[in-house]
Amino acid sequence: MRLDQIALRGLRGYGYHGVLDSERHDGQEFGVDAVLWVDTAAAAASDDLSLTVDYAAMAGRLAAIVAGPPVRLIETLAQRLADAALAEPLVREVEITVHKPHAPVGHPFDDIAVTIRRPRS
Repeated sequence: MRLDQIALRGLRGYGYHGVLDSERHDGQEFGVDAVLWVDTAAAAASDDLSLTVDYAAMAGRLAAIVAGPPVRLIETLAQRLADAALAEPLVREVEITVHKPHAPVGHPFDDIAVTIRRPRS
């Protein structure tokens, strides 16, 4: 079976994730890119939203996780986001990138990100 991609790029949310107390107290903006591998053939043929992933609903679920209970590592946050995407029955595989553009690393930088890719098990 050939799979198609549905991509949500640049989703932003405010969260309290990080190792430092200041990150967990003050919070910061995070970015999320999610690429979902889905067979969209039936949805395309029928023009029926129920046969594909509702990307507005998916964006809401992912944003709620970013704004939800804090974790220390963006690796953990990425896994939580991947798990939420894979809970959608039509998603066969997911790639999640979590961007932390304001990470307190003590040096100028453009972005810090972690990308994970997970198949449905």
